Amino acid sequence: MTASRILLADDHVLFREGLAGLIRSQSDLQVVGQAGEGLEALSLARDLRPDLIVMDIKMPICDGLEATRLIRSALPDIRILILTVHDEDEKLFEAVKSGAHGYLLKSVTSGEFLNGVRGALAGEAVLPPRLASSLLQEFARISGQAIAGTTAPWADLTPREAEVLNLLATGATDKQIATRLSLSPYTVKSHVRSILNKLHAVNRRDAVRLTARPAT
Repeated sequence: MTASRILLADDHVLFREGLAGLIRSQSDLQVVGQAGEGLEALSLARDLRPDLIVMDIKMPICDGLEATRLIRSALPDIRILILTVHDEDEKLFEAVKSGAHGYLLKSVTSGEFLNGVRGALAGEAVLPPRLASSLLQEFARISGQAIAGTTAPWADLTPREAEVLNLLATGATDKQIATRLSLSPYTVKSHVRSILNKLHAVNRRDAVRLTARPAT
């Protein structure tokens, strides 16, 4: 089995090396590079083409959020997992809008970290439970504005489509959404297609990112 390739970006060398040691102890994961700031992470990402970048938010020169935006724009196939000390809703929303695939706190255990890495590699949206709840509440608020008739890009969504979008924002699968809303998977897929069409989004993550924009 080919090990997944991981790039680490954190300006704290000791912490970064600790993560590298943990990852190297796993047979299905390997560290292919380490960066101390965002522009270096972008350069290494271009050269090394890792499967996943574990990115700190607070770094000198170019912080993790800006680096995430640059990397996602230049190399959209690379997944990015934010790892930070910030337990703040604002940082979470900014990370989602920047294109991050997950958000973990540095207070997690080694097992939780490895689960988050593997989850992000598998395409899951990795979020701490409290922050996932906050994200859902924010999108519920946004959907309420849409139903009230704002000129935001999500204003044309039906109440049911808004519910589906809320759950997409938490990383829920079609099957999980179907169970939560008592719908068939086919109906969920139909709602998702309608959401993408109305928002002119290329995929689900793009739809979530579009709805995080301020209303006009």
